[in-house]
Amino acid sequence: MVKFEDVTKTYGNVKAVKNLSFEVKEGEFLSLVGPSGCGKTTTLRLIAGFIKPNNGKIYINGKVVNDLPVKKRNIGIVFQNYALFPNLNVFENIAFGLRARKENPKVIEEEVKKLINIVGLSGKEKSFPKELSGGQQQRVALARSLAIRPEILLLDEPLSALDAKVRLNLRYEIKRLQREFGITTIYVTHDQEEALSISDRVAVMKAGTIEQLGASMEIYNRPKTKFVADFIGISNFLKAVSIGEERVRIKDKIFYVEGLGEVRGELLLTIRPENIEIESDLSRLPDRKNTLGGTVKGVTFLGPIMRVLVSTKLDTDLLVDLPAGKFFWRGGEDVYLYLNPEKFVYFES
Repeated sequence: MVKFEDVTKTYGNVKAVKNLSFEVKEGEFLSLVGPSGCGKTTTLRLIAGFIKPNNGKIYINGKVVNDLPVKKRNIGIVFQNYALFPNLNVFENIAFGLRARKENPKVIEEEVKKLINIVGLSGKEKSFPKELSGGQQQRVALARSLAIRPEILLLDEPLSALDAKVRLNLRYEIKRLQREFGITTIYVTHDQEEALSISDRVAVMKAGTIEQLGASMEIYNRPKTKFVADFIGISNFLKAVSIGEERVRIKDKIFYVEGLGEVRGELLLTIRPENIEIESDLSRLPDRKNTLGGTVKGVTFLGPIMRVLVSTKLDTDLLVDLPAGKFFWRGGEDVYLYLNPEKFVYFES
């Protein structure tokens, strides 16, 4: 449905995107995630046709669209600031695109009523934007974009201005609507949790390039670079030296790392906090291998989990996550840790 082929966009001496190549399948939900300035919104604007690439080709449905005007791309766009017409009520805001296309008035009325019901705004047809909550306004913006039956739906940080609970509810609403309409959707967000929870695939961007593109679980569990491991979720990083037989040395201690194979030399290991077990008694851990002692340095309550900071002799503190009801230690207490050898990811230096 959408394809980038070595696309570059520059602003003066700044390359907003660099030789970007990727594909979005028909009906797929792809999220672009990354820090500010990584090229997410520029990529979206290139697809929409608001800006043109300096080099490379952009395809939609197999046709190069580099010079195709916005109005001919059949694309729906939802912005962060809703972009509703303040002088039009809910019904007329949603109907705007259809009226611009000179659709039959009866068709417009039927389509708008159906969309109002789908997005849960029945009874609000005559309300103006200023009379709606932020979440309701964003629903109007979504319905307006869907009304024209776009081939592609682009969403640029659509939930970032909303409070956490509304954001969570609308997140699932967007995914439900996308599946119901079967629209190819490209979603820009800086919220990694948002991207992982609603996407078929996630593209992690850095400095105008894609560091990794894959399914949410793949991105989280098997990051391909340190940047991805660090940006998506929380990670512990350990400098190590591979010594063969799937073993590494960290300072003067040996750890087993499954899947290491014949890799030799200096490595950077990463392991997620939930893949480390903690006990006050060494015998309660599942294996004597990959264990080490430490001291609880701090504890943070995060609702369903407790995040424990443990000082160790590895020249780095380790974060450990566990269910809140299973934590029994306080700062200063000695504990033992087990680092699951199956859960390490490594990067060669």
